[in-house]
Amino acid sequence: MPPRVSPVQAVIVPILSKKLLMEDANPYCVSVLQDLESQGLRAKYDDRTMYNPGWKYNHWEQKGVPIRIEVGPTDIEKYQVRAVIRHNGKKIDLPLEGLGVHLREMLEDIHQEMFDKASAERDNHLVQVTEWKDFVPNLEKNNLVLTPWCGPEHEDWEEWVKKTSREESLVNLGEEAEDERTATSVAAKTLCIPFDQPELPKGSKCIASGMPATCWVLWGRSY
Repeated sequence: MPPRVSPVQAVIVPILSKKLLMEDANPYCVSVLQDLESQGLRAKYDDRTMYNPGWKYNHWEQKGVPIRIEVGPTDIEKYQVRAVIRHNGKKIDLPLEGLGVHLREMLEDIHQEMFDKASAERDNHLVQVTEWKDFVPNLEKNNLVLTPWCGPEHEDWEEWVKKTSREESLVNLGEEAEDERTATSVAAKTLCIPFDQPELPKGSKCIASGMPATCWVLWGRSY
């Protein structure tokens, strides 16, 4: 989950063993937690003893926590922690000194990396289409489709696009695919009218109605 919106930005997990008991790990982990919180980070210390570290790793990964802080006996000996970055799997040993500041900077880097990756993936699957014949084929390539549009006041034409795109997609998929794909609708729907509008060429027509286009609209499929 992007760090700026993640309810928990970093979780501390002690790795208990015969070499590291809870009574020894607890003060160390609490001090790490206090350091992170002093830097304004939304951090949590998972001190539950009924679950092993592997279970906790999976639990917090499913919740999308960007950074996991592991504390084992070697880390305590070296006055460090091991940070595991969720979105790329990198593992980094970090000293206790300045840990909160370092993690705050790391979270900003993680957020930017995730944003850049998502933006690139979106841009790689964003196509402009001005003729209906190209609309469904581009949807079937898992693209977002930007088309000239006659305006949000013409809801009947949006319904026409939904109905027609579904019918054409099911024909392309074949009769056997209809039941399988019904749950994940093959119909197109409007996603938004982008704030950043490309220049609309003079004489542009709505892809559905053929009326004069007033804006570009973004289409996609619902899953």
